[in-house]
Amino acid sequence: MAEPERTRLTARGAATRARILDAAVELMSVKGATATTLDDVRAASGTSKSQLYHHFPDKDALVQEVIGRRAQDLLAWHEGQLKRLNSMRGLERWRDAVVQHNALHNGAYGCPLGSLASELSDRDERARTALAAHFATWEGLIADGLERMRAAGKLRPDADPRRLAVGLMGALQGGYLLAQTKQDVTPMKIALDMALDGIRAFQA
Repeated sequence: MAEPERTRLTARGAATRARILDAAVELMSVKGATATTLDDVRAASGTSKSQLYHHFPDKDALVQEVIGRRAQDLLAWHEGQLKRLNSMRGLERWRDAVVQHNALHNGAYGCPLGSLASELSDRDERARTALAAHFATWEGLIADGLERMRAAGKLRPDADPRRLAVGLMGALQGGYLLAQTKQDVTPMKIALDMALDGIRAFQA
């Protein structure tokens, strides 16, 4: 009888942990990581202090999990868009999907990772390191697609996929910020269009 009980409690504990993390992700998306308190998370998740601290010993631990969750969701979405990228038309479809996705909230809340990076990078080295790694993975998805284009002869041999990926990422993050400020995705589309023009300059 003991083993089923332990299994049931483990499943219950996992569900509680997931509920806490879901609440933290939502709150930090709206209020920011700094303004969100553990009491906010506890109230939103309907958990006790002992439950919260059992799964997350302090706020730093919870912030790390929020970064990981946001990165997992965001990178999975972009990987789905970019994993077969091998043409300018593919880049244009990715651009359209990104702009349309951001238009769902009229640009509000900005980039899920970029907003955390802006808030935490200068005050939390552990968070900055984790975010830098996730951004490197994101740039890598773009660079891999550009490398496939170069290998297929669609970009000139002198095109540098890594450098072009950094430029495109810069346009994307700037576009997120401008769209958030204006509550309008038009600036994001313009920024991405100009970055794609820079890549087109290397077409074979």
